[in-house]
Amino acid sequence: MPNDATVTAADIARLAAVGRAAVSNWRRRHDDFPQPVGGTAVSPTFSLAEVEDWLRGQGKLADSPVRERVWQTLRAAAHGDVELADVLTFAGAFLLYLRADPGHWRELSSAPDEKIAGSLAGAVRPHTGPMPDAQPADPVPLVRALSQLVGELGVAETFEFLRTRYLEHHSRRVYLTPEPVVRLMLDLGGPARTVLDPACGTGAYLGMANEAFKGVERLLGQEIDDTTARMTAIQLALRGAPAEIHPGDSLLADAFPGREADLVATNPPFNDRGWGYEELTGDPRWEYGLPPRMESELAWLQHGLAHVRHGGTVVLLMPPAVANRRSGRRVRAELLRRGALRAVIGLPSGAVPNMAVALAVWVLRRPAPGDTPPDDVLMVDTSADPRNFHKAAVNAWRRYLKGKPEGTDASVVVRIIDLLDDEVDLTPARYLPQRSAPAAEGSFTAAQELLLTKTGQLRDTAAGLSALTQAQARDDVPMTTIGELAKAGVLQILRPPARAGGGEGTVPVLTLEDVAQGGEPTGTTAPDDDQVRVTAGDIVVSLAARYPVARVMAEDGPVLGPGLALVRVEPSRADPDFVAGWLLLGAQGARLRSSTSSARFDVRRARLPRLTPDEQAELGRAFRRLTDLEAALRETHALGADVLRLGLEGLGAGALRPAD
Repeated sequence: MPNDATVTAADIARLAAVGRAAVSNWRRRHDDFPQPVGGTAVSPTFSLAEVEDWLRGQGKLADSPVRERVWQTLRAAAHGDVELADVLTFAGAFLLYLRADPGHWRELSSAPDEKIAGSLAGAVRPHTGPMPDAQPADPVPLVRALSQLVGELGVAETFEFLRTRYLEHHSRRVYLTPEPVVRLMLDLGGPARTVLDPACGTGAYLGMANEAFKGVERLLGQEIDDTTARMTAIQLALRGAPAEIHPGDSLLADAFPGREADLVATNPPFNDRGWGYEELTGDPRWEYGLPPRMESELAWLQHGLAHVRHGGTVVLLMPPAVANRRSGRRVRAELLRRGALRAVIGLPSGAVPNMAVALAVWVLRRPAPGDTPPDDVLMVDTSADPRNFHKAAVNAWRRYLKGKPEGTDASVVVRIIDLLDDEVDLTPARYLPQRSAPAAEGSFTAAQELLLTKTGQLRDTAAGLSALTQAQARDDVPMTTIGELAKAGVLQILRPPARAGGGEGTVPVLTLEDVAQGGEPTGTTAPDDDQVRVTAGDIVVSLAARYPVARVMAEDGPVLGPGLALVRVEPSRADPDFVAGWLLLGAQGARLRSSTSSARFDVRRARLPRLTPDEQAELGRAFRRLTDLEAALRETHALGADVLRLGLEGLGAGALRPAD
């Protein structure tokens, strides 16, 4: 692996799990900090080897230098006519070969570089199909670096690391749908054996469907950006998913003509003025009416219905304007008359970051010949309880499917005949009953008393933090990792099976959202011998870098859901609260080092100090005080929101008035 790799200040911050400002501060305060070897005065570059030695000497090395060397080697291979995307695709092709035939690479890797270079293309091609025309001029340093990182991470996680780093450098080019929204949409539409995403992007829906649906047989995807399509195809293949990904515009150049799926789930482009109105005017997909020129979303909706089997489900993420634009009312009316539209679910503001408006999920079903069209539609608005939008939406949908359509504060079943007016407005909030009075007499006073009690408890919890005092930072404490402790038998790291959770059942499932929000299990599943059951004292950790959570469980019961890992500590050898605290520190560092929602937290690489049992217990108690404060703040916020709601309702209804 080359020793002349260079890094920027941002790369150094990532290696040390700090912000850019800390790196600038080190350069000013430490005379022995490595000097720039290139770049500019504004954006200097440094020798990776020198930076690594300095960070290690200071006890500040947090991230793996191997990862940084591989990334820098990959970047160095992109020059001339070879772009970074081409090198990344070549790296994926090599990893696919390595996954398919590791023994051949072990034999080949011991050969001289010249022999590897001559044999590599022939060895890789049978396992990957056609590779990009542009490839690194000298691929040997890159493949040797990749094989070293594979030994640390595995083939799938190695490519995920490279893909995540690439997306961080091209964040404006790729839009990522948040995992909770993807999971909600799949829960509404699944289970399914064949899933299609006609605007698959980085493969969020297809990847999660592969994990969530037992017995999935085919994952079909199309993505307009060629580079993104290639990356998605490679990543899914490395995870063993039965995926078929094609580049191209699904509306103008459909890659799957005549093929049908059980489920179409997608986040289509919004407000696309060039979706192909002129070219596709007479297209047979427009069974419910020609989509207006300014209504690209209705074109994607009908594309989905054309590709789903009779009785199959289409679930789309939509902007709110699609529900009430005047130009689209005829298509909306036809969807209602023929029984294709089954539910519209409004999401809370912020559920999809970087969107100025709250989006909605539309659930549709392709009618089968001879079906009697339904006479109602489910409307759900989850904006009142953003923390529990998944639970509210799924529960309402399941009640509706079971023929138990009783309304709630967040959901209502509306007769189709009541929707077919001049506007055909499908905005859920319009049809939900407006609250006019508190739920019960005296509820405001009761909620207020609870809030006052909790506020006092919060004050006591915060006061307990006075036991934490300022101290001189130590940099001489030897460190270890969770992975090393697992090898030594101090703890176990458990992961749920690939398709844990989801669907109907009696076994409670702890989901990623439950852990992130400090809530009780909301998922359910059928019993399975492969499930990972949580017991008291276990540490549940979020694997999604955007949700830095490590929670010590107080009770036995639920099974572990997707996106989570479980660390089970041997109490006689380590303190669970101490381990959980350092896992939380590592998870927060992973969030700081990543700007994409798909980035993963590697539990095994989380660092923690080697301390005596008494020192661990002391630090564990301190970590517990902080997590208790977090829980108290969360409960106080929820109670405060309840008091605010009841107070507004009471004043509006005249049930409350100012005291004299």
